Amino acid sequence: MVKRKEFMLGAAVGLTFAAAATAGGVIDWPTARAETVQAGRIVPNSGVAGAAFAPPQGAPRSFADIFDQVAPAVVQIDVRARIPTPRGGGMFTIPGTPFQFPIPPGAQPPGQGQGEEDEGVVSEGSGSGFFISADGFIVTNNHVVENAEEITVRLSDERELTARLVGRDEDTDLAVLKVDGGPFPFVQFEGDAAPRVGDWVLAVGNPFGLGGSATAGIVSSTGRNLPLREGTFTDFLQIDAAINRGNSGGPTFDIYGRVVGVNTAIFTPTGGSVGVGFAIPASTAKTITDRLMRGEQIERGYLGVEIGNVLEDQRDALGLPSDFRGAYINSVTPDTPADRAGLRPGDIVTAVDGRAVDGSTEVTRAVAAKRPGETLRLEVLREGRRQTVEVRVGLRPRNLGAETGPAPSVEEPTPEAPAGETVVGLRVAPVSATLRQRYDLPANVGGLVITSVEPQSTAARIGFEPGMVILQANQRPVASAADLRAVVQAARAANRTGVLLLVRTSQGNRPVVLELPDAE
Repeated sequence: MVKRKEFMLGAAVGLTFAAAATAGGVIDWPTARAETVQAGRIVPNSGVAGAAFAPPQGAPRSFADIFDQVAPAVVQIDVRARIPTPRGGGMFTIPGTPFQFPIPPGAQPPGQGQGEEDEGVVSEGSGSGFFISADGFIVTNNHVVENAEEITVRLSDERELTARLVGRDEDTDLAVLKVDGGPFPFVQFEGDAAPRVGDWVLAVGNPFGLGGSATAGIVSSTGRNLPLREGTFTDFLQIDAAINRGNSGGPTFDIYGRVVGVNTAIFTPTGGSVGVGFAIPASTAKTITDRLMRGEQIERGYLGVEIGNVLEDQRDALGLPSDFRGAYINSVTPDTPADRAGLRPGDIVTAVDGRAVDGSTEVTRAVAAKRPGETLRLEVLREGRRQTVEVRVGLRPRNLGAETGPAPSVEEPTPEAPAGETVVGLRVAPVSATLRQRYDLPANVGGLVITSVEPQSTAARIGFEPGMVILQANQRPVASAADLRAVVQAARAANRTGVLLLVRTSQGNRPVVLELPDAE
């Protein structure tokens, strides 16, 4: 990704999944709740009929009544997983979290038991969940139960039940468990009204293994784009009710005790809550969990492209209006639906099935919503002309990392006189057999290889390096220095201050605007 005209080669991200490891011990549920638990659907009484999300008059005097009514449906989930560890040390993953920790040679990772070295070690983790049916279906996060060998559910009345995994969806980070027995007290997703920014919410769960904890706050934002794993399929709720590790999979309630979200992650620079939590909205959670309860596999559409948003400097370089919106295709994976349909790197998607899109997130979700085999109609801007491309959507692979991983790292070439001609601070030459071997370029890569960069130039300041390949300039393929020079001259003639280059880097294809120096 290119940001602020610099190549950004990695960043520290303060996103933490709200699950936690526990070190054993007895966890007591708080006593500030109803002492008797009745089975069946819980229908909290707010005292106000017909209101959507407005709190009762005088609220929030206390959340105690709501907590007493809904807490019996919330459970603690303990998992045991065998984590493979290499001989002589390696990395250890705590169950219920996405994090890995180093193991010094000879040391044992944290956990509650150990198997043979080749079999790994047994460790324990903890999260939250809640009943959504009287017959024992429980919703939680996928990352709470992923790779678990044993799953134990602790109810609010201290009973412990063994649970089995019914189904899970990595892309939305949702999972459904089932316990036998019942009937159990359960809550339901709010499916009709959507919470607004400023509405009160109550989060109930198992932070740090302290079961039955409640925190209150408001909806801080809606429609947050928070990628989980390889997908971006959820518009998250942002809430400021305190969410900590162990709250993963617990419910977020509104003032009437309706489930409006499933707690899943926090943004934190410290590892603890700073009041920025994220929950999967009820509309998404209900759709996915209903399908998982029926035993369905969650299948999503797939194109085979890497896309990003069209930024302001990119619009300016292409001479597009300030209100132009779309998704820029950085690369197209060979032999995928996008490749077979004729989509190209540098295309800008402006609409999907007749609906205009603001950026890459909308395109990603529109594609994912399609079933494999269905047709998707994309309107694209290519070399200044608008056209329509129809794509027959494929099945999204389970592991995209292996398919669309970064390009091979560029090795430092043996120093020698750089080949080619200099254009706006970049010495470039057409891809040749010699340059392909020198920079380890795949056979299907064409364009202009950067062989050197003038020191102190704008190109050097942005981060261009030898071995990068210019694939396009202002959406036009370039095969010679003359092609690039012609695009630069056309941009200057149109009084533009830069050109948009699509560049192959060691991290994949990246669009970058190269500011033009004053003409000599």
